[in-house]
Amino acid sequence: MNMQPNFFDILKFSNKWQTNKLYSIPVYKMPRELKIKYDPTTGRAMDVFEVAKSESFARQSKPGLFNEPVRDNVNATPNDLKTDAKTGGKSVALDFDHLLTVPPGFENGMEFELTTLVKSIQNKYKSQEESEMEKTAGIIRNIATEGKIKDSKDSKLHLALPKIPKESPTLWAETVDVSEAVDFDSMVPNPAFKWKFELDSFQKHAIIKLEKGENVLIAAHTSAGKTVVAEYAIALSQRHMTKTFYTSPIKALSNQKFRDFRSTFQDVGIITGDVQINPKASCIIMTTEILRSMLYNGQSSVQDLEWVIFDEVHYMNDSERGVVYEEVLVLLPEHVRIIMLSATVPNTLEFASWVGKTKKRKMCVISTPKRPVPLEHYLYTGQSRKSKEHKFLILGAEGTLVHKGYLDAVEAKKPKEKAPAQQKDTGKRALGGGKRSCDQRYNEKEGNKVKKVIAIAPHASKSGPQHQKNLWIRVLDHLCSEDKLPVICFTLSRSKCDSNANSLSSVDLTTAEEKHAISQFLHKCLDILKGPDKNLPQVIQMSSLLKRGIGVHHSGILPILKEVVEMLFQDGKVKLLFATETFAMGINMPARSVVFDDIMKHDDKGRRQLLPSEYIQMAGRAGRRGLDSTGTVLILCKDSVPELESLHKMMLGKPQKLESQFRVTYSMILNLLRGKQLRVQDMMKLSFGEVHFRSKIEELEKEMKQRENPPKLDCSTCSDVESFYEAARKYLEKKVEVYRHVLHPQAIKALKPGRFLTVVDDECVLKLGLLLDVNTHSKEPIFKTLVLRGSKKTKRENSMKKIDKTRPKSALTPKMVALVKNTYFVPHVRDSDVLSLKLDDIADVTDFTLKTDCKVVLSDWKTKSKEDSPCSVFDKAVDALLRMSKDPNFNYLNLVEHLKQKTLDMVEQLQELQKLKPKYDDFKCCLCSSFYEHLDFTTQEREEYDRLNYLTSDERLGNSTEYAAKLNVLKSFKYVNSDSMVQLKGHVACSIGKQELMLTELLFRNILTDLPEEDIAALLSCLVFNQKPEKEPNLTPSQKETIDSIQKVARDIGKTQKKCGLQEHVEDYVDQFQFGLVEVIYKWTMGVSFREIMELTDVQEGTIVRVIQQLVETLQDLRKAAQILGNPTLETKLEAASTKIKRDIVFQGSLYLQ
Repeated sequence: MNMQPNFFDILKFSNKWQTNKLYSIPVYKMPRELKIKYDPTTGRAMDVFEVAKSESFARQSKPGLFNEPVRDNVNATPNDLKTDAKTGGKSVALDFDHLLTVPPGFENGMEFELTTLVKSIQNKYKSQEESEMEKTAGIIRNIATEGKIKDSKDSKLHLALPKIPKESPTLWAETVDVSEAVDFDSMVPNPAFKWKFELDSFQKHAIIKLEKGENVLIAAHTSAGKTVVAEYAIALSQRHMTKTFYTSPIKALSNQKFRDFRSTFQDVGIITGDVQINPKASCIIMTTEILRSMLYNGQSSVQDLEWVIFDEVHYMNDSERGVVYEEVLVLLPEHVRIIMLSATVPNTLEFASWVGKTKKRKMCVISTPKRPVPLEHYLYTGQSRKSKEHKFLILGAEGTLVHKGYLDAVEAKKPKEKAPAQQKDTGKRALGGGKRSCDQRYNEKEGNKVKKVIAIAPHASKSGPQHQKNLWIRVLDHLCSEDKLPVICFTLSRSKCDSNANSLSSVDLTTAEEKHAISQFLHKCLDILKGPDKNLPQVIQMSSLLKRGIGVHHSGILPILKEVVEMLFQDGKVKLLFATETFAMGINMPARSVVFDDIMKHDDKGRRQLLPSEYIQMAGRAGRRGLDSTGTVLILCKDSVPELESLHKMMLGKPQKLESQFRVTYSMILNLLRGKQLRVQDMMKLSFGEVHFRSKIEELEKEMKQRENPPKLDCSTCSDVESFYEAARKYLEKKVEVYRHVLHPQAIKALKPGRFLTVVDDECVLKLGLLLDVNTHSKEPIFKTLVLRGSKKTKRENSMKKIDKTRPKSALTPKMVALVKNTYFVPHVRDSDVLSLKLDDIADVTDFTLKTDCKVVLSDWKTKSKEDSPCSVFDKAVDALLRMSKDPNFNYLNLVEHLKQKTLDMVEQLQELQKLKPKYDDFKCCLCSSFYEHLDFTTQEREEYDRLNYLTSDERLGNSTEYAAKLNVLKSFKYVNSDSMVQLKGHVACSIGKQELMLTELLFRNILTDLPEEDIAALLSCLVFNQKPEKEPNLTPSQKETIDSIQKVARDIGKTQKKCGLQEHVEDYVDQFQFGLVEVIYKWTMGVSFREIMELTDVQEGTIVRVIQQLVETLQDLRKAAQILGNPTLETKLEAASTKIKRDIVFQGSLYLQ
C-alpha cells in the first residue's frame, strides 16, 4: 500500500540537503460551522450563516490531572462564557505592519518581508480556503429551499431565511403530548440501550428527543421511571464516545447512583468532596457544587461533555443551595445537552422556557399525567384495641376528597362514656384478672408459623411514652393484619424516630431465615470496622433493631448504618422504618404503606403544617410499581382530627413552584471578575428570577430609542426649558444629598418641633407648615407637619392645545417652578391637615418658631377635638399659620450658622448648593405665560426616558444592591482593587469552597500558623458546625485565646458588611461560628477512639461524622490557599491535621462504592 509521507518524513534530511521540502507544510484548514440566529423573543430561527469554528476555553486550557481536586487551578477562567455586546468588551487586533524586527536585548533580528515562496504559499492557502467555502455554499444551497445565499460585508456565508411572524415566548419550550402514540421501533431502530420491560409512553417520547439531540425536562411522579431517561443518555454518550455528567443535590444520592449505574454500565466514575473514583470514565456522578467548581475553573474534562443530567431539579427551591443550579445552567457551554429530572411542579413550562432561552436551544417538557400506583389516604383514629381498625378514607385513588370519611373520623375521635360493666372489666384487667393483657397473632409466611407477641399496657398517659408505644403497636398490628408491610413511618423529629423504634422492644417482624440473612449482612458490612467501632452503642442498638425488621434513618445515624438500613429496606428485610423527610429525597425506595406521625413540622420560622410538595414527596413513597395495586397512606390523629380545610390544602394544594433562589455570593463575584468573560451583572440578568423581565427588555429599549428625540415645543420663549430642567434637577438632587447630613435633629439644633417650614403644593405655590414631630427611627427621617389646605384657583392661559393633557403631571414640576417663583398659599377656607414629609418635600426652613405644645397639637388633630374646642391649643396653632401665610414676614434659616458641627466639608457642600440653585433671570423660559405647562411636558418626557433607561440598566436588577454592597466589602478587604481587578487575596479566596472570606482573613492575619495541627483542626470546626450543644466543651487557655481572635475577625467582617449596606446583623454573623465541638475534634485528632469522644458531647454520632468529613474538605482548601500564598509551615500542618482525622469509622468508605 502506498502511503503518503507525513510531516515528520518530510523533515528527515538525506545526505544531500533539500531545504525546499521544508516549505511543503500541509495547510491547516480552519474548521467552520453553521450558526443559527434566533429571534430573542420567540426563539424561532431567523438566519443561518457560516463562521470559523471557535473552540471553547476548555480546549484552549492546559489539561489538568484528574486526581487533582477540582478547585486546584485557581488561575483558570470559566470556559465558553459569552459576554453581551453591551458590556463594552473590545477585541484588540494586532498591527502586523509595525511589528518589531529586533527583540529587546538582542543585537540582531529578522526582517518580515514576504518572499516569493511565502507569497505562493499564501495564494495556495487562499485558493484552498475559497474552494472549501464554495463547497459549503453549495451544500447550503441544496438545503435551503426557501432562502438564498448572499454575500455579506464580513465575507461570511449568509443565508437569508423567510421572515417568520413573532409568536409566544413559550417557543423556547414545548410540552410533549405523551398520550400521542408513536412508532418507537421505527423511529429508534437501533437503540443505544434496551430494557427487559416495556417502556411507558413518556419514556419513549423522551428517548426520541434524546436521539434528536434535544434538551428535555422530565417532570414525573414518584416511581414513574425517570431514571430510564438518564440511563439512555449515558448509553448514547458511550456510543458517541463522549461524556455524561450525572449531578445530584446530595452526596448520599450520588453514592447510590454510582452503585446503580456501575451495575449497568461498567465505565462509571464518581467525584465528590472527598472521593474520586475513575474520574476519566465516560459517565461521572457528582454533586452540583462539584460541577460548578469545574465550570468556574475551566476544567478540560468539559470539552468532551455531551450530556449533563440534573437529578431532583426541584431541589433548586432550597434557600441555601438552590443558587448552584442557576449558576451551573448559565455557565454550561453551548454544545452541552441538558436533561432535567424533577418531581411534578406547576411551572415546568416557565422554568423550561428560561433554560431554553438562556442556552438558546428549545426545551422539551415531558410530564406524566398520573401516578403509576394510585394512593389512598386515610385518617387513623384508633385509641384502643377495639378501635385499632378505625381508619377512614379521606382521599380516594381517583383524587377526590371523601367528606363522609372525614365526618366519620371526627365522630370516632369524640370521647365516649364507659359503661359500668366495662369499667369493672377494666379494673379487673388492671389487677391482672379477666382477659389476658396481650394479643397473640400467628401469621403464615413462606410456610413458617411465626409467633408475633405484641404486649399492650393496660393504662398509659396520652402524652407519655407508654401511650406512644401502645399507639404504634396498634398501628403496626392493623397494618400486619391487612398485609400492608413494609411501611415507612415519617416522624419529623430525629429524637422521636429513635424513641419510637426503641420503645418497640416486644415487636419482632422477621422470620428465622430472615434473621440469619440480616445477621450475615451485618457481619459482612460491619466487619470492615475496627474493634472499638463495632461496639459503639448506636451500632449495637441498630443491629438489634434490624434483626427484628425495624430500622431508623435520619441525619444523626452513622453513615455506614444508614446505608445498611437502606440496603436491607430495598431487599425487603426491614419491614418498619422510622425516618425523617430526608429519606424521601431522591432515594427510590418505595414501600407498601406510609404513615405520618404528625403533619406539623418545625422550621426556622416556627411550627407549621407540611407544604403540599413536602406531603406529596413523602406520601409518594407508598405503592411499589408492579407489586401493589394501590399505595396506603395513614395520618395518625393522636389528639384530634386536623381541620378539613388544612387537609384539603395539604393533599390537593398545588405543589410549590420552582422559584429563583439566586443570590450574589463572594465566590461568584471573585470567579467572574477573575474570568472576565461574563460580568456579574450578566449572571444576574440570566438568572431565573429575571425571566419575566427579560422578555420585556427589547420593547423597553425600542421605546427608549423613540424617546431619545422628544417632540419640540412650539414656543420660542421656552427654547431653554430643557436647560432649566437640567439645572433644577441637579439642584434638587444635591439638596436632598446635603439635607441628609445637615437637616437632621442631631446635626442642627434649630430643627425641632415648633419650627415653621415651607413645602410645595401641586399648584406650584409655597405652603407654610408647622413642624410637630420628627421620627428618626425609620430608614429616612419623617417630619410630621401641620399645613393649611383649601383650593386657590389660579388663572392660566391654556396654550397647550398640541400637548397631550391626558398624561398626569409630574411631581417634580411644582418643586422646580417654586425655585424661581415664590408665591405663598393663602387659604380661603379654614381647614388643615398633618402631612408626613420626607427631606425632598421640604422647600426650606424659616427662622420663626411657635412656642406651643406640639404633642398636644398633634393629639388634638388625631382625635378631631379641634372642631369642639375653638380655643384649644390646636386652634391657636392654625391661627398662627393663617397669620404667617397672609403676611410672610420671615427669613429663611442660615443653615451654616445653626450647624452643631461646622465641618469644612458641610460648609462647602452648602455653598455649592447655593451656586447650583437656578435663578429667575438666567432663563427666559420663566417669562413664558405657559411656563408651568411647558416645563411639565418636558419633565414628563425626561422622567419617562430616565425610567426606561433605569429599567434597561444594571441598577434595576434585583440583586444589584447586594452585589454593590458585597463588592465594596471585597474592596475594603483588598480582595479586589478600585478597578475591580482581582488581587492576591481574591485569588486565594477562589481556591476555597466555603466561608472564603473568613478563611482567607485567618490565613492573611496569620492566626493559625503558630498553632499545633490538633488545635488548628479543632478550632476550624466552627466553620462547619453551627449548632449550640447543651454540654459546654472543656477548652485549653490557648484555644480560648484563639477563639477570641477568630471571633474578632468575624466581627470585623460583620461590621464591614453592615457598613457597606448588607442587612445581616454583626452578632448574627459572629454567632454562626460555633465552637461546641472543639474538644471533640481535638481529642479525635489526638487519636482518641470514637466511643470515647461520644462521651464528651450530646451531639449525635451522624452529625459528628458529617462535621469531621466537611472539616477535611475545609483543611484541604486552606492547604491549597497556604500553598498559593507561600506559607509552607502552615501547609505542612494542615496536611498533617487532615491525615490525623481521616481514620476509622468517620472515614469508612461508602458501602455503595465497594
